[in-house]
Amino acid sequence: MNAKSEAQPPAVSVIMPVLNEERHLREAVRAILRQEYAGEMEVVVALGPSTDRTDEIAAELVREDPRVHTVPNPTGRTPAALNAAIKASRHPVVVRVDGHAALSPGYITTAVRLLDETGAMNVGGIMHAEGQNDWEHAVAAAMTSKIGVGNAAFHTGGEAQRAETVYLGVFRREALEQQGGYNEEFIRAQDWELNFRIREAGGLIWFSPELKVSYRPRPSVKALAKQYKDYGRWRHVVARYHEGSINLRYLAPPTAVCAIAAGVVVGAALTPWGFVIPGGYLAAIVAGSVPAGKGLPLKARLQIPVALATMHMSWGWGFLTSPRALARKVIASRRPAVLGGPQETQQA
Repeated sequence: MNAKSEAQPPAVSVIMPVLNEERHLREAVRAILRQEYAGEMEVVVALGPSTDRTDEIAAELVREDPRVHTVPNPTGRTPAALNAAIKASRHPVVVRVDGHAALSPGYITTAVRLLDETGAMNVGGIMHAEGQNDWEHAVAAAMTSKIGVGNAAFHTGGEAQRAETVYLGVFRREALEQQGGYNEEFIRAQDWELNFRIREAGGLIWFSPELKVSYRPRPSVKALAKQYKDYGRWRHVVARYHEGSINLRYLAPPTAVCAIAAGVVVGAALTPWGFVIPGGYLAAIVAGSVPAGKGLPLKARLQIPVALATMHMSWGWGFLTSPRALARKVIASRRPAVLGGPQETQQA
């Protein structure tokens, strides 16, 4: 990519891991195909073993547009899907998109420009959570508030700047090939772990609020709790695998879990003053939900404290209970799967 890129933009491969995404897959792919990018573009969908109509919808999308292809992902694991799609793709710029996310208009054009302007190996923007019912609106509000996710720019926004990691990402293929792709042992946190390796190799990760991706939150408390427990569990694996990669923001949820548990025990066994800690936490998330829920229906606003508590406690519990065996397994693998040349894609 250089000055000539304005006249002839680089070809782009969009990769998408999917598993049980019948609800959002068509919308996600159509948002890609509507990008009006001036360069050549392909979409490679990695199909996990779905139990809904995902495969059927993917086959329809392939028939409707020759730019769409599929590749199998028998494991169903996200990092394996991403590596399979990268191997099956052909172009020098690789755009990651999830099956429950929708790119904003001009996303790819803007990302390619930012790669050229900044020299970054990976650029990304805002994870713009959008709900479709009261619960999802509540989760979206929690996920885009500082009381919910701290100062993570890709959740809450901010100025364009160097970043530790970004949401999804638009990569130079050379960076992915240099690092051997995603480490397939990381069921979660594979983005953070890959971006850490890119930074360790001297590559720049760049956040820009110009880039926005619509994201659909988990549809229930149970699903949200599992999502955040897995986040915490695998973020602890990253911390064990890459020394020095942890910071205070990641320690806040497990600290809160321990403090609240201790407060409840002390309050029940020794003195009612112990309940000050869990009571203070409850007061804080209720107060924090007021500005976070501005403009939302009353039913959605009332559910924001539930979403916040679910996110915090699940992430913290996952971090605290992360088995050391997970880290030992990852450490034993040492290297992520090495990416090979393009493989032949399947016309679903």
